[in-house]
Amino acid sequence: MIPGTFDYFAPSTVDEAVTLLSDRGPDARVLAGGQSLIPMMKLRLAEPPVLVDLNRVEGLGGIEERDGHLRIGAMTRHAALETSDLIGARYPLIADAAAVIADPLVRNRGTTGGSLAHADPAGDLGSVMTALGAEIVVTGPSGERTLSIDDLLLGPFATTLEEGEIMTEVRVPLPGAGSAGAYEKLERKVGDFATAAVAVQLSRENGSCSSIGIALTAVGPTTIRAGAAEDHLRGGALDEAALRAASELAAEAAEPAADLRGSEEYKRDMVRVLTLRALRRAIARAGG
Repeated sequence: MIPGTFDYFAPSTVDEAVTLLSDRGPDARVLAGGQSLIPMMKLRLAEPPVLVDLNRVEGLGGIEERDGHLRIGAMTRHAALETSDLIGARYPLIADAAAVIADPLVRNRGTTGGSLAHADPAGDLGSVMTALGAEIVVTGPSGERTLSIDDLLLGPFATTLEEGEIMTEVRVPLPGAGSAGAYEKLERKVGDFATAAVAVQLSRENGSCSSIGIALTAVGPTTIRAGAAEDHLRGGALDEAALRAASELAAEAAEPAADLRGSEEYKRDMVRVLTLRALRRAIARAGG
């Protein structure tokens, strides 16, 4: 349970971090909250020769609204999302998910950027940011670039981040009037990975659904956007029949694998149930 030997660097600026990662190439791994990497290193499942610790890098934290979006620094802890008054009041979907990420120890150390970069199919924030239509800002040897969350997540533990790049912030569109979200998660016990979970973000205008995001956690090789369910609701009335039909479509979008948490059939049915619950909660929060 002791990691192998490695060189350790703790840069204080983004440029320093990028230079270190570029110079050391594939040997270097980024250390953010360490809640995934360190346990793997202790088990010798990961033995990176070089660690670049981002915890002392200035400017990678914080939660604020500016320039037409919510900015979440990549090193913002899950606990900060859970306890933020701004998040709780304006972005209940994020607050819901942050409160059920693992346990208090993980929430106090784990980071927003680290979770997204790890790209665990059972990670809560991938589906949350997908439903919200978030953008990811990364900095690397070629400078800064912005990409959508859909373009970031490739598959299980795989992203489009290039060598030498680090995530610096997450940008979420500001919610308009009549907007709200909800996250529904099924887990065997508190702190466990999700058996299934669903993130919903929607906006109501004149009694109709003007925008909608629905994304699924832990029922496929990566976060799944339930596009057919979104299309069914977008532009129409959010009545019970429409919600139930969308929930069925979300279940059809799931790609679950049978494991100790349940069969494929069980997980697919849980997606249906959780989608309906999340839609109802989001509508209630939006003033419906």
